[in-house]
Amino acid sequence: MALEDDARQAAAGTPGMRADGGGVARRRPLRERHVEETVEVAVPVRTAYNQWTQFKTFPRFSTAVRGVEQIRPTVTAWTIGYGPLRHRFAVEIVEQDPDAYLAWRGLEQHPSHQGEVEFRPTESGGTAITVRMLLEPRGAAGILTRSSRAVRLTARLVHGELVNFKGFIEGLGQEGGAWRGTIRNGRVQHDRPEPPRSRVAQWPVG
Repeated sequence: MALEDDARQAAAGTPGMRADGGGVARRRPLRERHVEETVEVAVPVRTAYNQWTQFKTFPRFSTAVRGVEQIRPTVTAWTIGYGPLRHRFAVEIVEQDPDAYLAWRGLEQHPSHQGEVEFRPTESGGTAITVRMLLEPRGAAGILTRSSRAVRLTARLVHGELVNFKGFIEGLGQEGGAWRGTIRNGRVQHDRPEPPRSRVAQWPVG
């Protein structure tokens, strides 16, 4: 599948990545950004974060997302659209910290995008959710000329979806599920190393 082939590209070359002291590539917040929107929700950070990680529930509140399919542990395929129009694209999560941060990159080439979402506690006990996106139009000059309009439309869409998420999670009052794993450089981090496997598929060593 083409989506899986794209997903095999290493995330180390993703803009915004740096290596920490242990040699692990970690993402810094987007300093250059085209879109930034924030909404405050009246639920604790853990609840907001847990529900956000349930990507397959996005069609329940989103006006644009029609479906989300899990391709790999860090790669999902999103279908968005209005009316009969549909567009499907793959997204890779390159970093994820429970209750704090999630960063992704689009795997499409023309155009592509990257983004992040931050979760911060508010004084009232709620959560401030901030989404930042960097659009990367490529190709003909005409695409670049129209990019400002695309940015305005994207900002409006992101703001609307955040408002929809706010109404959704506040209506639920609690999360409907959660994924509490950590991702670094596009790879899920495990607390303990996996046991060795033999070269024969499905045959564990020992």
